[in-house]
Amino acid sequence: MIIVHGRGEGLPTAKPGPTFTGDVFSDPVLLSGDGVKINTVTFAPGARTFWHHHERGQILHVIAGEGLICTDGEKPRKLKIGDIVWVPAGERHWHGAASSSVMTHIAYSLGETVWSVEVQASEFNNQPEENHNHAK
Repeated sequence: MIIVHGRGEGLPTAKPGPTFTGDVFSDPVLLSGDGVKINTVTFAPGARTFWHHHERGQILHVIAGEGLICTDGEKPRKLKIGDIVWVPAGERHWHGAASSSVMTHIAYSLGETVWSVEVQASEFNNQPEENHNHAK
């Protein structure tokens, strides 16, 4: 059993590497050898991840601001405080802040993350769909 009190002790807040567009800050909560990583991630307005997928899936819990998430082949979907997203294993997607708001989420990443290409401005600016039914 591991108990983490808010964030990983001695792990600094950092700007993630070259797989993000815009200003993004990641605060490590748990970096496990069991293939589970938990990070609190804050995106400046318009900042976002590159396209990517997770070996065993990912859970996102939005705790501040407004954001967007997009599965490959679909339009972006709006995210707001309190939303929880399950991204199945292998599903190619991106997520980040809306253009007019910061967004902070807690990301529970399961297994390896496989990064792909940058999300183009035209993909990011594609009119988001309203989320009438969050379950898919």
